[in-house]
Amino acid sequence: MSGNTELNIRQLEPRDRPFIEKMVISTGKFNDVEVSTALELVDEALDRGEESGYLFAILEYGKKDRAVQGYACYGPVPLTQGVYDLYWIVVDPASQGKGFGGYLLGYVETDVLRLGGRMILIETSSQESYGATIRFYKKAGYKLVARIKNFYRIGDDKLVFSKELT
Repeated sequence: MSGNTELNIRQLEPRDRPFIEKMVISTGKFNDVEVSTALELVDEALDRGEESGYLFAILEYGKKDRAVQGYACYGPVPLTQGVYDLYWIVVDPASQGKGFGGYLLGYVETDVLRLGGRMILIETSSQESYGATIRFYKKAGYKLVARIKNFYRIGDDKLVFSKELT
């Protein structure tokens, strides 16, 4: 995807909130509380900017009328030196399989390096419905570094992936 002039990544803007809400809901992976949490992070970032601790990358695609196809939310982990969490990375289900997720993740990694970061952590669910997500992280070079049994609920472990940036 490098060099693709139809792709653009930009900062979060108020007009993105409904697109983010629609994307998160349309994946079918998140319950109402999780959707609400995703939107709280958007609202916090829109209200307080970088002071919120939440950074956003909005991915648009198209020649003239660019449409939002995905987003990532990430930020520094308090009390660490150069460690960042990737809180959310979501691509519109209608646009999945086109490399947009990898492009977004690459952007986040580059931005974290620019900001002086050295590591990214990602937490996710062990549920079977997250199989493609887990494969995506592994393919991008993230290593499973922790598994907390029954974290989210009985039978739903918390998986923590990590990548050292160079």
